[in-house]
Amino acid sequence: MAAQADPAAPADDRETAQGGDGPDDEAAVDDYVARGSHTLYNIARYTVAPLARLIYRPRVIGRKNVPKTGPVIIASNHLSFIDSVAIPMCAPRRVRFLAKSVYFEGTGFRGWLQRVFFTAVGAIPVVRGAGSAAQIALDQSKRIIEAGNAFAIYPEGTRSLDGRLYKGRTGAAWLALATGAPVVPVGLKRTDEFLPVGAKRPRFLRITVEFGEPIDLSHLGAAESGKARRLATDEIMRAIQALSGQEFAGSYNEAPPANTVERVRRMLHAERR
Repeated sequence: MAAQADPAAPADDRETAQGGDGPDDEAAVDDYVARGSHTLYNIARYTVAPLARLIYRPRVIGRKNVPKTGPVIIASNHLSFIDSVAIPMCAPRRVRFLAKSVYFEGTGFRGWLQRVFFTAVGAIPVVRGAGSAAQIALDQSKRIIEAGNAFAIYPEGTRSLDGRLYKGRTGAAWLALATGAPVVPVGLKRTDEFLPVGAKRPRFLRITVEFGEPIDLSHLGAAESGKARRLATDEIMRAIQALSGQEFAGSYNEAPPANTVERVRRMLHAERR
């Protein structure tokens, strides 16, 4: 049976990858997560990751704040493509995250290399299914967390191009409230300078990855409550800001509405974010 979107999942949360090809049913996805491509991961963790840390010398703070076992949500600010490499490289345990299926669909040597890379760093392609891509991604994320994994997510939804911290969407909070998993906030610094948008190769400078203390959001209410999701999201974003030191933007990180229809749609769904 194809994964179905949870009716409580906010339809407008787009911090996760867009829908596309991947394992095509729940059993296949569970098996994918359980197997986890251990060979590729172990190669990356015990050879590539130490070499990268030696060369780039990232400053890692608070690794002990990440629970060694059990489900946990790692919620981070998002400045660069390299963020999805920096977090798994610096975390004390394997971190899973969803990635656009296009990263797994390339052909030829380049496509193979891309698949190997994303599999090695813990990425899982989004499952194709009915409903909106965001709901499918949230449902997929929920099952990954419930399987006892550490799962990374960017509440802002997409990279900040001006260095400010944007308003969080409620998907990460929904996942925390629905699964009961603690949230470990992460503050990334200088990853946007390390690999600027459009750059073909990284610069040699030190980035900082700081893991904050786990946050228990269960006292805020049920996942079905829009108020609880918003309160939980704001608490997560405050914790991220305390670590990253970024200026709050006070708005969502999205392009201006293209037309009147899009402007009205955003107004109608604003309370669900």
